[in-house]
Amino acid sequence: MKYSGARILIESLIEEGVDTVFGIPGGSVLAIYDELYKYRNTIRHILVSHEQHAAHAADGYARSSGKTGVCIATSGPGATNLVTGIAAAYMDSSPVVAITGNAPLHLLGKDSFQEVDIAGITMPVVKHNWIVKDVRELAELVREAFMVARTGRPGPVLIDIPSDICAAEAEWKPAALAVWEDYKALGERARRLTLRSQRPTFTAADIDRAVEMFRAARRPMIYAGGGVNRSGASKELMDLARRLKAPVAMSLMGIGAVPWNFTLCTGLIGMHGTAASNKAVQKADLLIAAGSRFSDRVTSRADHFAKAAKILHLDIDPAEINKNVPSDFFVTGDLKQILEAILKKLPPSAASIWNDEIEGLKKKDARRTPGRGRGLCPRFIIEKTAEKLEPGAIVVTDVGQHQMWAARYYPVSEPRSFISSGGLGAMGFGLGAALGAKLANPGRPVVLFTGDGSFRMNSPELGTLSVHGIPLLIVLINNHGLGMVRQWQKLFCGGNFSETELGEKPDFPALAAAYGIRGLRVNTPEEFTGALNGAALYLAEGRAVLIEAVIDKDEMVLPMVPGGKPVDEQIF
Repeated sequence: MKYSGARILIESLIEEGVDTVFGIPGGSVLAIYDELYKYRNTIRHILVSHEQHAAHAADGYARSSGKTGVCIATSGPGATNLVTGIAAAYMDSSPVVAITGNAPLHLLGKDSFQEVDIAGITMPVVKHNWIVKDVRELAELVREAFMVARTGRPGPVLIDIPSDICAAEAEWKPAALAVWEDYKALGERARRLTLRSQRPTFTAADIDRAVEMFRAARRPMIYAGGGVNRSGASKELMDLARRLKAPVAMSLMGIGAVPWNFTLCTGLIGMHGTAASNKAVQKADLLIAAGSRFSDRVTSRADHFAKAAKILHLDIDPAEINKNVPSDFFVTGDLKQILEAILKKLPPSAASIWNDEIEGLKKKDARRTPGRGRGLCPRFIIEKTAEKLEPGAIVVTDVGQHQMWAARYYPVSEPRSFISSGGLGAMGFGLGAALGAKLANPGRPVVLFTGDGSFRMNSPELGTLSVHGIPLLIVLINNHGLGMVRQWQKLFCGGNFSETELGEKPDFPALAAAYGIRGLRVNTPEEFTGALNGAALYLAEGRAVLIEAVIDKDEMVLPMVPGGKPVDEQIF
């Protein structure tokens, strides 16, 4: 059966299990959108207000569900608008397939209308990208793209399709009917497919060496990263922690790897980490880095990080080994498989001498954590929201002070339940990612914590929430400024608040109302509690709600490690 390239694309997406795509139509993807219209009962298309948020939505969909997110944009500015969202997915290892249109093949390279080299532009921030130059290869390229996005260390890929390829016809053969000769005819691509499907492996000797390091340790500690969540290794990690009696600290991407109330959990580690996590890592004699990459926001001064410890690095990506912090030993491969192999050889309970010391650090940390009982402060806002929502709620954040407050104070209890832009730190990430997460998880409450600075970058997506009836709770913590930068200016620039004070406009509840969304402004703890109760009614009706919580502009995220200082030298 001969199909157009546009139909082959849609058939291929259905074959990959895609049920939702995010995007905006345009001239070069006109044929694709015509096919989407015909298949509208099979694939749901969410029309967003800006292509950047289509990429963020696909990212949020992927992070919260474990599936591959998909976004579509037209050529030129549509394609370039995707780049920030693609980069955010790349930095945080999120599987996204971005599909862009382009000028016809015979006009490529001639500066034709809305033509850009999007493959060249995105090359540094994708696992791979393709320009489709033969409609007969389109189906196999889509299959390859999904394989690359989700296998090994996940990440975004991009397929650029010239408009004449969408119109051209070719024989369509579903993957289930494809025979080896079809792959063989593709030559080198078939060999790449085979290689990419093979993950890094480890040996029994690798596991034995890791177990020897566990047995020798007396002050072991686990540093859990996003790889724990992505590999589904939370249970195995907790089993390892129990056997070693090892405290578990989490990076921003690692939040949810263990429940917040897990006995051995010490919370966030790094620049805004807990004192318990940051002090413990400097005292450990063995640090097990599980699915983590030793980001500078975790290590601060890398040459002083975990200075007394041997480092055992467990990760799927060999490129991360010894990149930021040298390891004494490493095991590469799927983290869940590595931990399963270790647990088979590890004794039921290893010796540890410092559990009482860790508990003391946690208690001291709790006593000096700011915000408890201080009016409408960030901690009150985060904790009250958590009390109101179900334990299985998905928390999404934008980037800034509110992001760190949510990371510190929201009691996340499940993997894939805390979604934030970590590596790129993209302000404007939150609303798109939150609507993507809600569409991927319709039965779970989703809350977006955002700030006035971030929300000014993505507020048009309120229209997307309204049109599509997406019941999302938005808690906008408003300090009338770019709070995190302002905090740095206060601490390190002598209080020279250069271009970080935003003033009291816009009127966010009025803006929400303009989009048909209920907006509330609160200034006191009592008002916030009442607003939460009212929001529950609107959410139950399938409507989004925005609560603007006004806080003091001098609220800070503390503790904080100043740049260039060892991780245990914190400002409280």
